[in-house]
Amino acid sequence: MTEIDAKTRTELEAAAFRTLVEHLRGRTDVQNIDLMNLAGFCRNCLSRWYREAAEQRGIPLSDPAAREAVYGEPYESWKAKHQKDASAGQQKAFDASHKH
Repeated sequence: MTEIDAKTRTELEAAAFRTLVEHLRGRTDVQNIDLMNLAGFCRNCLSRWYREAAEQRGIPLSDPAAREAVYGEPYESWKAKHQKDASAGQQKAFDASHKH
C-alpha cells in the first residue's frame, strides 16, 4: 500500500466525506430509516458525528447547524419535503435490528 502522510490522509478523508454528503443530498428518495436498516447509520448520525468532531476541537456547533451541514438545508425543511412515514415493514426491520 502507498504510504500516505497524515495531512494527505485527512484531505482524502475530507474529500470522501464531502462526496458522501453530496451523494446523500442527491438521494432524497432514500429514507433515513432505510439507511439505518441497511447500513446502521443515517443522515442524522452523520450530522451528530460532525457535531461531535467539532466539539472535540472546541468548536461549538448546534444540532440544527450540524444537520444543515449534512442535509444542505434546515432539517425541518428537508423533512417536510422528503421524509415519509415509515412503513410497517421498515419499522419492523428497524425494531428488529436496533434493540436497546
